[in-house]
Amino acid sequence: MRLHTHMVCCLLAVTFFNTDIAFAQDDLSSCASLTASGNSEYPPFLWRETSTSTELHGVNRLIIDELSRRIDIPIRLIHVGPWSRAQGEVKNGRVDLMAGAFYTNERADYMDYFTPVMLHTASVVWQRKDKPFSFSRKEDLVGKWGVTVINNSFGQEFDQYAQHNLNILAVASLSQALRMLAADRVDYVLYEKNPAHAYATMLGLSDSIIPVLPYISSEGLYLTMSKKSPCNVNGVKRKIAIALQEMKQEGFTEQAVLDGVQEWEARSRAGITLK
Repeated sequence: MRLHTHMVCCLLAVTFFNTDIAFAQDDLSSCASLTASGNSEYPPFLWRETSTSTELHGVNRLIIDELSRRIDIPIRLIHVGPWSRAQGEVKNGRVDLMAGAFYTNERADYMDYFTPVMLHTASVVWQRKDKPFSFSRKEDLVGKWGVTVINNSFGQEFDQYAQHNLNILAVASLSQALRMLAADRVDYVLYEKNPAHAYATMLGLSDSIIPVLPYISSEGLYLTMSKKSPCNVNGVKRKIAIALQEMKQEGFTEQAVLDGVQEWEARSRAGITLK
């Protein structure tokens, strides 16, 4: 009797194991390809060579290409519009993946976040050189006028504080925000340090605007998947999570940062058209 029971349990275990494999295979077969987008005003992480190009380059592109190779699913990384539009396309499921996003509760309602993080990036306050003001904490921004890009985030904690205490305008592009500061139309710009520095240099504003310390936030930049994506199935998400973990452990992600920065510097010396 005990032998019979043991055999039945083994058969059930094998059946469930085979069923799990079958479900995983069904998951994978339902996802032949993926689309991804992101913030195209984000060098050296993501950028376009011209204002009419739909192809995205940079650190995140190197990570996405390697991820695609490892999970054996083609991933097409494209520009779909301004950062706010890219978020909307992922939210409604027309784009599967977001190649770099900070965590917020609002975004978590429509995107699944993968760990580990792709990168870490710091956000700063940018000021005019000839009109600096004392800044050592977020409370120093109260009563002043700032600007950032539509739907930009600086982490859950700072976003909540800013919503209730700060006057921050939202514009369509980073170049517009930096030009507003240079023209003395606002007191400061909030944006990530490296992308804003790259754009300030390209726009010829490096001598008139500067970033100041301390950082307002240092956040992880995550790969995310739309909850409405037809590829949002366990088999696909498991493969992505495993691949990201292996890439991190093997040092691929760190090397991608170095290679992406080098690529941006080479292209910026050659000249890139900005809107």
